[in-house]
Amino acid sequence: MDQITEAIAAFNNVYWYVVMALLAVAGVWFTIRTVGVQVRMLPEMLRSVTAGSSTGPGDDGVSPFRAFTISAASRVGTGNVAGVAIAIVLGGPGAVFWMWLLALLGGATAFVESTLAQLYKQKGSEGFFGGPAYYIRDGLRSKWLAMVFAVAITFTYGFVFNAVQSNSISESVQANWGQSITTAWIVGVGLAVLTGLVIFGGVRRLSTVTNVVVPIMAVFYIILAIIVIIVNITEVPAMFLHIVRHAFGMEQVAGAAVGMAMILHGVRRGMFSNEAGMGSAPNAAATAAVSHPAKQGFVQSLGVYFDTLIVCTATAFIILLSNPTYGDKDALGMVVTQGALQQAVGQWAGPALTVIIFFLAWSSVLGNTYYGEANIRFLAGRHAGGAITVFRFLVLLCVIGGALAKVALVWDLADTFAAIMATINLIAILPLGHLAVKLLKDYERKLKAGQDPHFHISDLPEARGVALWGAEDGTDVAGRDQLRGAGGDPLSAGSHRA
Repeated sequence: MDQITEAIAAFNNVYWYVVMALLAVAGVWFTIRTVGVQVRMLPEMLRSVTAGSSTGPGDDGVSPFRAFTISAASRVGTGNVAGVAIAIVLGGPGAVFWMWLLALLGGATAFVESTLAQLYKQKGSEGFFGGPAYYIRDGLRSKWLAMVFAVAITFTYGFVFNAVQSNSISESVQANWGQSITTAWIVGVGLAVLTGLVIFGGVRRLSTVTNVVVPIMAVFYIILAIIVIIVNITEVPAMFLHIVRHAFGMEQVAGAAVGMAMILHGVRRGMFSNEAGMGSAPNAAATAAVSHPAKQGFVQSLGVYFDTLIVCTATAFIILLSNPTYGDKDALGMVVTQGALQQAVGQWAGPALTVIIFFLAWSSVLGNTYYGEANIRFLAGRHAGGAITVFRFLVLLCVIGGALAKVALVWDLADTFAAIMATINLIAILPLGHLAVKLLKDYERKLKAGQDPHFHISDLPEARGVALWGAEDGTDVAGRDQLRGAGGDPLSAGSHRA
């Protein structure tokens, strides 16, 4: 097992340089093309996330905020707590700077991929659905690549990432109540039972749960971080200086990885946490009922900031203010964060963090499972019902297995499959990104004219393979392009407008 773990880690240490380059190129390119949409459109992001559903007759999609919480449920989990701790311990405090930079650039990438997901979404019996598999198939016209992505995300999120979440819950519980295989089994089985009660209820029950759990637990965690900052307020300026100086090699931390390895840890943990460019959040973005694709692009871009600049930064401050030991390859991420919290505010913080992590990681399992289901629908089409049921049971087995597995192997597998997903998605959105840019311009033009921006497919005639957005004038775009999807219910002649 140790040899397998080492082999996977060696692969990640090489291939992630390729992914890092793709993320940087996409982030810089989309920032330039959108004229910094992730910064200048921040007011629209805040307005869009609080807007209600904008639907036509008979439409029953989820609200923008509920779609946001589904993606946040997947984003805000152990990557924010255990993942950040691993990045800092292995990469030094400079890794935090690179997570911040990735979030800033990733905001533009998140806007593009989620706007494309809205443009190419489909309408089924339970509402809207879609994601990268659909814009790769219908926009890029590459069915085989779409199928590869659908398989990759189903395996990655349904199995590997869910194992990561249950592993971190198990690790946190055992840090407080002692290492025990019995405890691990109890955690795994208990989490599987709770997960089953929700995921067998469909996307609406899932979004109802995440709508409550994600904001409450994130706020509790941020409050803990604020307490730590207040207790150590005099050390905060030096901590910021420490982060920046170490990021640019002006200061080295004994035993920590330096140079490109430090940046790599920051990027890997940053992308695992905020998921910008990975192709996961667009699956949630497609479920929203909005009047213009760019609106949900704004919402998902805001999600990157919420995840990295707020929640991940909270973890980073908790750890850095505790004067951690760097370079320990055997350090367990969750244990590092819990130890730092307890050092700052007392032993009560350990059990409190366990409760927070349980709910954050559990909500991540719910969001991850939805991503897998959305792509099984793409692969299986009309026969997806049985496949989704089998998938759900396999998810529960992986949740149990993750609670029993070794930490290093689970995180290395997560890095490997995240890299594969990101590569496919970035290759797709780079040539399709011009559509998102034109949608942004269309939105801004209508906004300046004093309108609440609404989109019709005639506003973007160069977009091919779009299945919705054409009902007002009787245009049957789905029929025109003869798109009966492998991905869901065949669309009727009167496509619904979101």
